[in-house]
Amino acid sequence: MNEQQEQQNSSVTVIGLGPMGRAMTRTLLTAGHPVTVWNRTSGRADGVVADGATLAATPGEAVGASDLVILSLTDYRAMYDILGTATASLTGRTLVNLSSDTPDRTREAATWAAGHGAAFLTGGVMVPAPMVGTEAAHVYYSGPDEVMEHHRATLAPLGTPKHLGEDPGLAQMMYQAQLTVFLTTLSALMHATAMLGTAGLNARDALPELLASADSTGAILRAGEETPGAALDAGEHPGALSTVTMMGATSDHIVETSASLGLDPALPLAVQAHYRRAIEDGHGGDNWTRIIDGIRQPRGVTESFAADPSPAPMVVSSLMPRVS
Repeated sequence: MNEQQEQQNSSVTVIGLGPMGRAMTRTLLTAGHPVTVWNRTSGRADGVVADGATLAATPGEAVGASDLVILSLTDYRAMYDILGTATASLTGRTLVNLSSDTPDRTREAATWAAGHGAAFLTGGVMVPAPMVGTEAAHVYYSGPDEVMEHHRATLAPLGTPKHLGEDPGLAQMMYQAQLTVFLTTLSALMHATAMLGTAGLNARDALPELLASADSTGAILRAGEETPGAALDAGEHPGALSTVTMMGATSDHIVETSASLGLDPALPLAVQAHYRRAIEDGHGGDNWTRIIDGIRQPRGVTESFAADPSPAPMVVSSLMPRVS
């Protein structure tokens, strides 16, 4: 039996049985893997146990049941809280942490795992729980190449694996970047819906139009470019199609409209600030992509934000793989 065949029948442990953890467990069971599960609230395991999973009594028992341990938790602090009493069981295991946190905390976790004799992969599932295991699903991973290749066949049923490199922070960085686009788009959709609502247009009528606009955003970035991002990488911002000045004027109008309607100005003011900064720096005639300079080199970051940019973790999207 070759290594790939062994992986296709290998046992897997899943710790954390929120919607994402349960979806992954069922997908692995369907793929033929024996699955051991553990969750702080044991009742959440009832459904997957009925489907064939085995419920471990303790985190140590769960870790000891499989060479591959998948974590689907609120954040990385939860990993330490849960596995802190099971460190003796980690030697020789591979931890695949699919929870959300910062890239720096991910790198610290990889060092912590190595200190207890465990290999470590970090990852981000880029679909909501109902889509896990479908053709549309993909999962970003980072960590040692040999560890990824050893477990690729086991992880593949969850979604197409996309290994970004050895730095354990890379997959987390990609996950956070993707969710930056996702969450900002959600806020923009709600702001726009609220705006239209003041004119008597209900959400059922507004959202189909707004979603069509959101779908076309990628085309704006690709306009005139054979390879999206090539001009950005080259530091080029040709203003033939849409300039900073033009987009900045539009952002001014959105701020004025929102204020006149009594809406929360936070989102349009943030967008306006990007364009005003680029204009102040003398880039009004450049393409709108020039705003990236101000994002890369911000001014006036408050001391409180720099000291503690995320005072409390929040579950904000069904895309996020948690909650235990």
